[in-house]
Amino acid sequence: MRDLMTTFARRIVRQLRRDERGAIGVLVAVLLGAGVLTGMGALVVDVGELYQVRAAQQDAADAAALGVAKSCVLGWCDPSVAAHYADANASGLTGGSVGVSLVCGSGAGLTSCPTSAAAATDCPPPAGINFVDVYTSTKTASGATLLPPVFARTLLGNSGYQGTDVVACAQAVWGAPAAATAAALTISACEWDQATLEGTSFAPPSPYPPDPVPDPSFDQVLQLNAGTGGGCAGEPAGADEPGTFSWIAHPRGNCTTFVSPPTVLGRTQTMPSNSCQRLLQSAQQNQTPLLVPIYVSAAAGSPPTYTLKGFADFVVTGYNLPATFIALDWLNPANNCQGTTYCLNGFFTHGVSPYTGSLGGTGLGVSVIELTG
Repeated sequence: MRDLMTTFARRIVRQLRRDERGAIGVLVAVLLGAGVLTGMGALVVDVGELYQVRAAQQDAADAAALGVAKSCVLGWCDPSVAAHYADANASGLTGGSVGVSLVCGSGAGLTSCPTSAAAATDCPPPAGINFVDVYTSTKTASGATLLPPVFARTLLGNSGYQGTDVVACAQAVWGAPAAATAAALTISACEWDQATLEGTSFAPPSPYPPDPVPDPSFDQVLQLNAGTGGGCAGEPAGADEPGTFSWIAHPRGNCTTFVSPPTVLGRTQTMPSNSCQRLLQSAQQNQTPLLVPIYVSAAAGSPPTYTLKGFADFVVTGYNLPATFIALDWLNPANNCQGTTYCLNGFFTHGVSPYTGSLGGTGLGVSVIELTG
């Protein structure tokens, strides 16, 4: 037998010297005959499906964690939304289904998470911050909890192998932003206090519909360079100086800028830049909130400097920035400004900011959500 294999090997080497393509054909034929390539191909198919399902499981867990975290931000954690978001991101190999095996965390309405086993698929709880963990597992259209093999069980002779349970975990955290990319305008803390009854009353979040249009009483009129500098109850002197709203420094062509408290530079111009006009127009027409810094004091100068309290969500309903940039108030027409008064109309809402930012700031009604595990 050994002599036979030696003779066969020598023939292959001679064939390689003459024609590489022919030698490859001989090798493939031998390997196919021995079942090696077939087995390897079957293994590749099974492993490929396993990785595809695992990636989809992670996507499903991520989406579910973000969905539950959003419900927490809006008032009460709703674990039942996890299944909807998970199935929407499921793999076609499992029939568009994902099993949600556990939803836990620190938010109101969530159960406490079990002690982490330090497994690769675990999400260890963070310290001192709101979080939700969502664990997903295999769930096929038939209700089975294992991803069945396509070929490997038969070809490898392992009749006892029934499939693999694919699991994943995602963790989302939320809280007030400590720093964030925000719109390039800042609003007085006195105006925020008055409009929200010091953080106890917010207009319902957009979109409208499905959420109801806020009561017109929420609508505020903010004026540029109208402050007296006297401050207000609960805020330091200067919290409404030099105006109830002001523009802040921002890059050319972009009316959003990264803001990191405690201070931010203002702009001396009274008219908004072209990029800020576009931002205001879009926000007013689409009724979408802008993440804005809230200031508690201002130092006059060129440019002025604002000391910030935190970030809030502000929905623009109208503006009068004479003489050509004007939009009528869609919520409360009685608040329309006229003439040469520089006005910005709108209201504060409670919700989730689409902007990215770091957590740990003062809560003014808006939160950012991040995936951390």
